[in-house]
Amino acid sequence: MAIRRDELDKFLCTTLESDTFKDYGPNGLQIEGKESIEKVAFAVSATRESVEKACHWGADALVVHHGLFWVFHGARPLKGPFAKRVLPLVKNSINLFGFHLPLDAHPEYGNAAGIAQHLGLVNLAPFGDYKGSPTGLKGELSPPRRASEVKAQLSEILDHDINLSSPNEDQVLRTMGIITGGANSGWMDASFQGLDSYLTGEMSEHDWHEAKESGVHMFAGGHNATEQFGVQLLQKLIEEKFSLETKYFPSDNPA
Repeated sequence: MAIRRDELDKFLCTTLESDTFKDYGPNGLQIEGKESIEKVAFAVSATRESVEKACHWGADALVVHHGLFWVFHGARPLKGPFAKRVLPLVKNSINLFGFHLPLDAHPEYGNAAGIAQHLGLVNLAPFGDYKGSPTGLKGELSPPRRASEVKAQLSEILDHDINLSSPNEDQVLRTMGIITGGANSGWMDASFQGLDSYLTGEMSEHDWHEAKESGVHMFAGGHNATEQFGVQLLQKLIEEKFSLETKYFPSDNPA
């Protein structure tokens, strides 16, 4: 089976409602490759490693959460490490699709949604805000469980060490907000909304103290580790809907 490039782009953008987000970079098709797509690779980030693996596998497209173009980078010369990411895609006519905030926040195919499903969160609702758009999800832990138990469960789900800033690890948690990746300050929104706990990828030194002192149990499970779910949920969707050949390339990034 095969799908046209523009058809896949339209389907992904529509499904993730990418036009509703004011993001840090462009969502959707970032590098235009071949028009007909049969093999789609997936990865958290468009790194040199994931690009090389996609090329070696013979992918027609690579779908990632972290694309190649960001507002904070500005105009970049096509040389050095950046060129080693871009040029193989162009040389092999591989389409690059990137979805940032839409793949964090989507209630069914997002990073937070994937973790929430594994954790058993119920009564999910949008959580977080960036320029008027949600960036994650919040919900109720079913059943409620101690903070130490949630930490152990997250360690298995994410296959990553978990940092926990906790007022009391024996306290039973009933609610959680999730914004994956580098949303260090999201614990403040969790505190404002009266949530027991908050999960993200990274934690700064002052967040460790301030979250605990504010009564919020803050979990940090790694930027890459917390953001591996959205692309894999998309992979399953694309494979089932269009009968395309797909492959996920995990990253060994411990951060």
